[in-house]
Amino acid sequence: MTAPDAASTAYGYRDDPAVPAFPDDRPLIVFDGVCVLCSGFVRFVHRRDAPGRFRFATAQSDLGQTLYRHYRLDPEDLDTILVLADGELHTKLGAAALVVARLGGIWRLAGLARLLPRPLGNWAYDLVARNRYRLFGRRDECLVPDEALKARFID
Repeated sequence: MTAPDAASTAYGYRDDPAVPAFPDDRPLIVFDGVCVLCSGFVRFVHRRDAPGRFRFATAQSDLGQTLYRHYRLDPEDLDTILVLADGELHTKLGAAALVVARLGGIWRLAGLARLLPRPLGNWAYDLVARNRYRLFGRRDECLVPDEALKARFID
């Protein structure tokens, strides 16, 4: 039996000296801050998350770049959102479905996307991710949040 990979163990990033300490008592969504679709998803979550269950960081931030590297993802190829919930990494459709399911109410139904076979869900996610800039646009700079949203960002 091999030792578990530190990058994939729950809260494994805490043991990585390259990852700065950050509050992880609530799920963290790491997203492409120049992607209009990704920024729109964050605004969608923020508007429906009155209790403030989620925190946010852009993939372009120091924390975002470090987490991408920690999980052995290319920090230049931001083809997935990262969601750290309860110390576990979630990516692609599984990450998005987890987030909307945790919003509660009617949004829990969208969380049923987690029931799709992973290869099918990730294929659909990848299709959109590869074309997101062309379909939805790209900003020259990262999302500039209003004060309420900014309070939930980790730099």
